[in-house]
Amino acid sequence: QVQLVESGGGLVQAGGSLRLSCAASGRTFSNYGMGWFRQAPGKEREFVAAISWNGASTSYAASVKGRFTISRDNAKNTVYLQMYSLKPEDTAVYFCTAEGSLRISASGNWWTYWGQGTQVTVSS
Repeated sequence: QVQLVESGGGLVQAGGSLRLSCAASGRTFSNYGMGWFRQAPGKEREFVAAISWNGASTSYAASVKGRFTISRDNAKNTVYLQMYSLKPEDTAVYFCTAEGSLRISASGNWWTYWGQGTQVTVSS
């Protein structure tokens, strides 16, 4: 079992930045691919970014590519999502995910472990 706890969400003006963190516990963190998804009110959950177990492979949604950066620190059992140039349409609850695999995926159904989420609100 893997427990995931997100932090770092909040209210920010358009054009601003935030860094989300996700602390993992329960298993060997370095064995897990990690990801971020988000869900806005009235919308379906969508993929944001993912990173492989060793950080060598990353993937981003087209809507955030060039603005968001996913990274991980295996020594701290933490994955990060650095968000720049935030837009009102980035407003959502952001969820951290984990999967015990060498691969990563943009499919929400592929990920086994999910955090409770952290709210990000971008004002115009």
